[in-house]
Amino acid sequence: MLKTLSRLFLSGIFIVGGFSTLKEPEGRAKMVAKAGIPQPLQATILNGAVMVAGGFALATDVAPKLAAMALLGALVPTTIVGHAFWKEETPAGKVQQQIQFLKNAAIIGGLLMVLAEAPIQKSEDK
Repeated sequence: MLKTLSRLFLSGIFIVGGFSTLKEPEGRAKMVAKAGIPQPLQATILNGAVMVAGGFALATDVAPKLAAMALLGALVPTTIVGHAFWKEETPAGKVQQQIQFLKNAAIIGGLLMVLAEAPIQKSEDK
């Protein structure tokens, strides 16, 4: 029960964030372009699609470990590109980006816990 509930809570940010990225990818694509990533608009759209698909897969317990790996693949570069607090010039900007970076690090920790856990046994398997 707790594993299912934690996966539901963990998946929400990916579903909402992914849809937001797909709805308006241009702003994020500009940040991706500044990071030197080729085809920034396509990379941004792919990232949003992975977040939505992975979030739904995690929430519905469909291949949760594969979903966690895909979400890690989307979140790590998003965190580095989007929340590079070490590049911020103002103290307020640095603090704001550091908080977002650490929030994402906590989410990465949750995804790593999904990868580390034993499979959920279905009630008929017990």
